[in-house]
Amino acid sequence: MLHRSADFDKVRLMREDWIQPILDEARSLGLERTARAYPEVGGKITVDGNTVLNFSSNDYLDLAHHRHVMDRAREALDLYGVGSTSSRLVAGTLPIHEELEARLAQEKGYPAALVFGSGYMANAGTIPVLAGRDDLVFADKLVHASMIDACKLSGAKLVRFAHNDVQSLKQRLEQHADAPGRKLVITESVFSMDGDIAPLAEIAALAEKHSAMLMVDEAHASGTFGPHGAGLIREYGLEKSVTVSMGTMSKAFAGYGGFVACSENLRSLMVNSARAFIYTTAPPPAVIGAALGIMDVLEASPRLGSILQANADYFRSLLHAAGLDTLQSQSQIIPVVIGDNNKAVAISQKLRGEGIIAAAIRPPTVPAGSARLRLSVTLAHHVDDLEHAAKAIVSAMKK
Repeated sequence: MLHRSADFDKVRLMREDWIQPILDEARSLGLERTARAYPEVGGKITVDGNTVLNFSSNDYLDLAHHRHVMDRAREALDLYGVGSTSSRLVAGTLPIHEELEARLAQEKGYPAALVFGSGYMANAGTIPVLAGRDDLVFADKLVHASMIDACKLSGAKLVRFAHNDVQSLKQRLEQHADAPGRKLVITESVFSMDGDIAPLAEIAALAEKHSAMLMVDEAHASGTFGPHGAGLIREYGLEKSVTVSMGTMSKAFAGYGGFVACSENLRSLMVNSARAFIYTTAPPPAVIGAALGIMDVLEASPRLGSILQANADYFRSLLHAAGLDTLQSQSQIIPVVIGDNNKAVAISQKLRGEGIIAAAIRPPTVPAGSARLRLSVTLAHHVDDLEHAAKAIVSAMKK
């Protein structure tokens, strides 16, 4: 038995001998990634008895431990159990799923909404429904990886335009004006790594002029911008110009899941065609209950997003005053560009030793040569926390 086990291990190692060189190269380039376990979640956590400022959390509104949100999750857990136990089209659709979809549609200003298992699945399920092999997708150069993967799944021809560059999009649309098939423009409203905001009104006008559909990923704008956290599409009054408003329940909503808001017809089409919706178990009831709790909080406290943005503006001004490069950030996401991968990791590690979690983001998540600290301001961070963190970041950058 031991002899057979050793032979098996030897064969397995031979079959996987291609893996180690890839890992070694990533390590040499400063691109190795590891999953580190933390004892808590949120913008301010306790590690080994010490308070740590976490600037790598997406719990922007500090609601992950909100009592009402947790109560709504418990109520759903007690009523329905731990899981939905089936896909939505078999026996997994519960009243709580429909309740959340109705509220999301109302808040986003659309006739309908559809909940997915995650933000990634929402993009992966929706884009292939909107565009296929005979169609064109025009994508901002910095859209999220899930959107790019969805374009590949769709088989549509992918045309990239320069980041937040309306003129670049105009040129691409004009170049393909006579192309057959459907046209789809995709962008984010708040970009996840740069923290800047897309010129949505101009993009929507171009899409309409060229008879193109428009899908906007509002993952980082939902909860943090717009009335009651309804996002930038709602803030700018673009609901009728944007075909699909996509969002997540894992950022400001502090939980898990994704959704799209759209027309009734498009929702019906996705129920029948979106593989990421059809071929997976429905999201667990407690997750949906927590999302409903978040919406209750946003309705009762509509200024949370405004307070967050004011705090982010102040933090950004402290970094600017020290000459740090935060790109065109206009949101709670503030990058500090370093450039070199290994330097970014070293600075991140130094800050961790000083009680500040600031993840080093490197390629391929961001373009080569633009490694950075990605700082997320949350409502767990008070003014003195922001001032302390700014001083520590400036000091670490100088050293």
